[in-house]
Amino acid sequence: MQRSIINQRPLAAFSYIVFFTIYESLSSIYLFLPPMLAVLYVLFSRALKQEDTIFIILVSLCLVIFETEKGYLIFSTIIYFTLVYKFIMPKLEQNFNCHYCVKLASVLLAYIGFFIYSLIISNIFILPPPNLNYYVVYYIVIEFLIVSIV
Repeated sequence: MQRSIINQRPLAAFSYIVFFTIYESLSSIYLFLPPMLAVLYVLFSRALKQEDTIFIILVSLCLVIFETEKGYLIFSTIIYFTLVYKFIMPKLEQNFNCHYCVKLASVLLAYIGFFIYSLIISNIFILPPPNLNYYVVYYIVIEFLIVSIV
């Protein structure tokens, strides 16, 4: 397959979706593997910042896979991440000078904020409330380390 000189983007991005699907299935079986929600938020916010439509679609597809695997409402993470990116993160970036503090806040918002958002949505639509276990603290620490590297 020959690529255009203008379009030099790698085709490997689609293989990441396959890898994420396999990883997400394994994270449901093995609880020591974090579900990568905060990493997906960071990738989603970078794609929105760069206005990269293909990458937004790929990350959104990974978020839909995450939602179906964990039993959340469809497109709930995409809506939540868009709201956080547009309204909350600009205020945090404006008020904090520490780059790692913003990354920690984004990881906390990805997990704790999404739990609160899911709780509000479940109360509005009279759905069973989401559950929160102690593994979330472990996931926050691991994903903060991953986000700090990225």
